[in-house]
Amino acid sequence: MTDAQTPSAPAPDTELTAAEAAAEASEQKAVRLAKRERLIESGAEAYPVSVPVTTTIPAVRAAWGHLAADETSGEIVGLAGRVVHLRNTGKLCFVSLQSGDGSRIQAMVSQANVGEESLAAFKELVDLGDHLFVTGEVISSRRGELSVMATGWKIAAKAVLPLPNLHTELSEETRMRSRYLDLIVRDGARQMVRTRAQANASLRKTFAERDFLEVETPMLQTIHGGAAARPFATHSNAFDTELYLRIAPELFLKRAVVGGIDRVFEINRNFRNEGADSSHSPEFAMLEAYESYGDYVSIAELTQTLIQNAALAVAGSHMVTWADGTEYDLGGEWDRISMYESLSAAAGVQITPQTSLADLQAVADRVGVEVHLPTHGKLVEELWEHFVKPGLVSPTFVMDFPVDTSPLTRAHRSIEGVVEKWDLYINGFELATGYSELVDPVIQRERFVEQAKQGAAGDVEAMRLDEEFLRALEFGMPPSGGMGMGIDRLLMALTGLGIRETILFPLVK
Repeated sequence: MTDAQTPSAPAPDTELTAAEAAAEASEQKAVRLAKRERLIESGAEAYPVSVPVTTTIPAVRAAWGHLAADETSGEIVGLAGRVVHLRNTGKLCFVSLQSGDGSRIQAMVSQANVGEESLAAFKELVDLGDHLFVTGEVISSRRGELSVMATGWKIAAKAVLPLPNLHTELSEETRMRSRYLDLIVRDGARQMVRTRAQANASLRKTFAERDFLEVETPMLQTIHGGAAARPFATHSNAFDTELYLRIAPELFLKRAVVGGIDRVFEINRNFRNEGADSSHSPEFAMLEAYESYGDYVSIAELTQTLIQNAALAVAGSHMVTWADGTEYDLGGEWDRISMYESLSAAAGVQITPQTSLADLQAVADRVGVEVHLPTHGKLVEELWEHFVKPGLVSPTFVMDFPVDTSPLTRAHRSIEGVVEKWDLYINGFELATGYSELVDPVIQRERFVEQAKQGAAGDVEAMRLDEEFLRALEFGMPPSGGMGMGIDRLLMALTGLGIRETILFPLVK
C-alpha cells in the first residue's frame, strides 16, 4: 500500500443506479464549479496558460526509482499530472499524480513546507481528476514510495466533473463513447494507442527500407472505386456536385505508378457504408501499396515481412500474446493454399473455375448458403467461407480467386478462369489482400463494363466505369503487384482484441 489512498469501492449491494449516479455527478459538478469560482476570486487561475514544468513523471521515476525508504535526492523538480488518489489528513496530505502514459508519482503536501494557508487551500480546492502542478525535492517516503516533497503547488486545470470509480471497470458503452475516460483509468486503452503507433512506425520503416514513397490521395471522389463496397455519398456546395467518400485509394495510387512513382504506399482512412461488427467498421484505417515489376507472389512476401516486423516492434517477437493470454505465432513462412482446391477438399465435391452456376447453386442449397444476385465467383467465395474459413487458424494466404469477383486483377498466367489474387487470413479473419495488377486498359474496360451491368441489375457494391482511370492506364502502367491491409485488423492480429478496441475513437450509434 502507498501513502496515498482513496476510499475503497462500494460493495455491490450499495452501488448507485444510473439515475442516482447522474444526480451525484450533477451535485459534484456544482461543488467543483463553486471551487473554480473561489480559485478565480482568490486571484489564482483555474486554467493557467502554463505552469513551470521542468520534467515529467516517467523521467523522475527513471532517474530516482532506486531511492531507498527515507532517502532524498537533492533534486528540485516541477512536474504536473492528473490527481488520481488523494488523502487529506492533518498537517500532511498525500496526492498521487498520473501522467498521460499512466505513470504515477506521489506528492506530499505538508504544512511545514507550504504553510498553513496554502495547505488549507489545498484541502479545500483540490479534487480527484484535477491537473495539479507541484514543485519540490524528489524523495522516498518512509514507506519507500517515490515522492515529491512539495514546497509549492498550483492547479493546472480544474476538473468540474468527477472521475469514474478507479476501482470499478468501465462498461463497454462508456469505454467506446467516452474514450478519454477509458484512457485515464485503463492501462489497456493507453497501451493500445502506443501499440498502434509502434505498428504504424514499423510499417513506414519497412517501406522506407525498400524505397517506397508515402503519398496522400483524395478522400472525396467523383467516382467511387478500387473495391467492391457501398459508398457514403455527400454533396459539394463549391462544385455543386455529388461526391463519394473513398472506399479505397487504389485507382489513384495506380495513377501514381503510371506517373513513374514505382513503389508507392498510403496509410489513410476509408469509408464503407455497410454493416459494423467485431471485424468491420464504417470508417477504418487502410494501408495500400503498389510495386512496379512485382506480382502477387512478391507482394505476399512483402506483406508477410510488414506484419512480422510490426510484431517485433510491438511485442519484441513474432510470438504475440493476445489480450486473453493466447500466444499466437506470426513467425516462419506462412501457408499458401488454393481457393478451389481447398474448397473441393472441404466440400467433398470437385469445384473448378469451369463448374456451372447450377452445380454451385446446388451445393449452396444443400448447406444453406444464400447469395444475393449469385454469380460463379460469388458462390465459390461464399462456399469457401462456409467450408474452409472456420478451420483456418495459422496465418494463411488463400490463392487464386474467381475472375468475376476481382475486376482489377490480372488473369492467372497458367490457370484458366482465375486471377492472381490472394487473401491473407489470420486466426480466421481476413487481414489483407494482394494482386498481380491488371494493367491492360482494354481488358480493364471490359471488366468495368461487366461491373456496370451487375450494378444495373441491383448490385450496390459493383464498381463504376472510371474513364479517367482508364485513360491513365492507356498511357502505360508497368507490371505491378499491389496489396491492401486494414490497420485496425493488423492491431486485431497483434492484440487479439475486437476492431472497436483498436480504434481510438470508434463510431458508435
